[in-house]
Amino acid sequence: MDINTLTGIVVDLCVRIHSKIGPGCFEKVYEEILYYELIKLGITVHRQCLLPIEWEGLNIENAYKVDLLVDNKLVLELKTLYPLPSVYFKQIRTHLGLLNLKHGMLINFKVELMKDGIHRVFNNFGREESE
Repeated sequence: MDINTLTGIVVDLCVRIHSKIGPGCFEKVYEEILYYELIKLGITVHRQCLLPIEWEGLNIENAYKVDLLVDNKLVLELKTLYPLPSVYFKQIRTHLGLLNLKHGMLINFKVELMKDGIHRVFNNFGREESE
């Protein structure tokens, strides 16, 4: 599936989830429902991925966590806070760089209108899909 189709599906699902539940739940609730809905569509999703970092031959297991990795090409970082600190944009860019992936989305459910909580994030040096 191409990345624009995939992000379109994620946006549609987030809008649907937000319109039914609203902005008042914990991040885990939105993550679980989004994971469930993506799996129902037959899309491969990895949830709460603990990933390593290698530093000069030192391998650090479980160095960082990705909320959802969709179709091995799209990193989703979910939040439920307002206002959204800019450090979260840097966090997802770091995750994309460490995974060597190009596409991510920072999704904040603690907004009045879901369209205001969806942000695409890019790593121009990353690959389209993980190995």
